[in-house]
Amino acid sequence: MSSSRLGLRLAVCLLNISEARRKYIVENVAKAALLEKNASAGLQDTEIDDFLRCAHMLFSKRLHTIPSIFLHIGQKHPEVSVLNVFSDQGYNRSVITIAASVAELGNSVLAACLEAFQSIDMEVQEGIHPCLGAVDLIPIYPLSGVGVEECGAVARNLAENLVQHVPGCSVFFFGEADLPEKRTLVQRRKQLGWFTRRDFSALKPDLGVAPARRCGLTGIGASPYVMNCNVTIDSQDLALGKEIASAIRGSNVNGLRGVQTMAFPHEGKIEIACNVESFEDQEVTETSEGSQYMAYSVLGDHFYYVSPHYIEAQVKKLASDQGIGIKGRALIGFTPQECKNCAEYAIKEGIGEFWKIRRGIFM
Repeated sequence: MSSSRLGLRLAVCLLNISEARRKYIVENVAKAALLEKNASAGLQDTEIDDFLRCAHMLFSKRLHTIPSIFLHIGQKHPEVSVLNVFSDQGYNRSVITIAASVAELGNSVLAACLEAFQSIDMEVQEGIHPCLGAVDLIPIYPLSGVGVEECGAVARNLAENLVQHVPGCSVFFFGEADLPEKRTLVQRRKQLGWFTRRDFSALKPDLGVAPARRCGLTGIGASPYVMNCNVTIDSQDLALGKEIASAIRGSNVNGLRGVQTMAFPHEGKIEIACNVESFEDQEVTETSEGSQYMAYSVLGDHFYYVSPHYIEAQVKKLASDQGIGIKGRALIGFTPQECKNCAEYAIKEGIGEFWKIRRGIFM
């Protein structure tokens, strides 16, 4: 049954947090996304205000026990689902996929972020993957019945709530939340030195005070769906990995359109990490599992992205030219259509913790 027939307008957030080694923290963040949705469904506006006020006091260390308002949350089944939780201990980074109706997504992500900021301290955080924030990235993507502009408005409202209720939280915008420029995530990361810097004092946020060392700086934005696909080559040569990453990067000649790449040491090998952006192009005609491009649509607009199989094949060819093989491919979550299908199913069936059972249904 389609989301339109369900009466839902769906969006998704791939919440990136700078923690993977303490599993209980990651799961608490994921579960918090479900609890806040219940709050907005079962509590009055004044009670939600009390929830956020208590959260602020917890961060300010003025409360030492959990208020009863927190215990009230979670009694009704949510119209939101955590579809996937992916953690990489080497990177010390987790991606939590939170899907909901667009009207509820902001509250769910806010609650997850409150939990993350309370539990993750950037002053002691370690990991190979670049990051600037305890909650490093909050991208919001439309799935069905929602435009990217509306997702941008959700992102901006979420940012305002975060800086209001988390002392020391600061934000930079990208995509449809970055008005009027609408700069891409890559542009903003380069401007802020995300790839190399951890000196928070020199950063200038778009919203909020100068970044606190504990919280760091959080990126919040919206765009068409961005898929994460990583391919590991059977080598420890980082320079070679960077060459391969550069060769397939979309900004380079003969690169793969919409593909952003980095190379990292990972579990004794080199991983080519790819962010795969969606784009609109009327000239793309062939779209199938075996072709270069895959297609999907939102609100009648057609989007395309490079197939994970094609990315793997290109990396395999480039590695083979250097006399090495590949160890495998990892898709961090879903393709756009898979994400939409899982979101529809999980919300229709009322499955909040879908990540715990999804492999038995869709995999």
